[in-house]
Amino acid sequence: MSPLPEIKKKKKPSSTPQSTLKTASLLPHDLLLTILARVPRLYYPILSLVSKSFRSLVASPELYNVRSLLGQTESCLYVCLRLGSSFSWFTLSREPDQTKRMNSSGYVLAKVPIPSWYGSPYIDFSGLVAVGSDIYNVGAWRGTYLSPTSRVLILDCRSHEWREGPSLPMELELLSASVLDKKIYVAGCYRDKDSWKNSFEVLNTKTQIWDLDPIPCNELYRPRSICIDGKIHVLTCSGVKVAFNSKEGRWDMVDEPSMVTGGICVSSSFCEIDNVLYILSLDRILRWYDSEKRRWRDLKGLVGLPSLSSCFSGRLADYGGKMAVLCAREMSLSKMTTISCVVIALERRKSCEIWGKVEWFDNVLSVPGACKLVKVLAPTL
Repeated sequence: MSPLPEIKKKKKPSSTPQSTLKTASLLPHDLLLTILARVPRLYYPILSLVSKSFRSLVASPELYNVRSLLGQTESCLYVCLRLGSSFSWFTLSREPDQTKRMNSSGYVLAKVPIPSWYGSPYIDFSGLVAVGSDIYNVGAWRGTYLSPTSRVLILDCRSHEWREGPSLPMELELLSASVLDKKIYVAGCYRDKDSWKNSFEVLNTKTQIWDLDPIPCNELYRPRSICIDGKIHVLTCSGVKVAFNSKEGRWDMVDEPSMVTGGICVSSSFCEIDNVLYILSLDRILRWYDSEKRRWRDLKGLVGLPSLSSCFSGRLADYGGKMAVLCAREMSLSKMTTISCVVIALERRKSCEIWGKVEWFDNVLSVPGACKLVKVLAPTL
């Protein structure tokens, strides 16, 4: 009796990322939305490359409504760069193919595809703020820098489209915007004949209406404001600061010369996290301001952080309670500018010191030629 022929088992076709995504696209719309809403926002730039339908889904307000209902909102890092005479936006993303770089952190800056129908309005550090899922460009110049303007543009970070916001009540030549309780406070100056005058305006972002009555201040201020301890602190021309108490509706004189001499008056490398002011000082040291002792302190810890001395510009941002530090370095041999990013977890200890723990550090973008690191923001999406 001859042996039975051996029956070969058919191998199941191995699934690939492409086949998995193709299968996912066949799911019911509501189920697919629920699945995508649970995916970290860092992967959305990659998902948008899959197909036109995925690109439409990750930019839909419906998806972000589901994320909000499921409690999946998170801080997302956005970076504005000036490349030549134009401005470009990037967002922190997971690297599509981590095998391309050895010892990679897995993070890169992905370019944000923003329609150019608004032209290229001038963007300044002092006029950029984030509220919720929107980035406000207060005082968006279309022409010459420092020309009077009242224009406000809003970048919707869900759809990545600009829209016109409510114009400032008056045209300002110099301004600085800060956020407190989802209201935007704009301290600015304008020329009235041969003299400078102040303007302090407040925008309620929920109603999209500016307060009818401007808040007067006798001290002539410079275009620099920050939010600390629930007050808007404004640097004045005399070198002291005034603080607006929004709850009591009054100005307080704040004599803290060490804050001014610490470089806050000239630096654009600062941010506020949990009512503490942090700065990347001119000597490229990370410091925080002790408001009780009224002096600057070095941020301790930071094990594994490479030296920041070689970066020609740096920007800080509150990244969901952590600190994000972006630095730009010019590579003379390759004639490229490299943008590096470090994310630092912060801890206040019983010794009244604040320690930083480096979670990751990596070069996340390289661009040809020179560029300017304008600002880093972290809208909530």
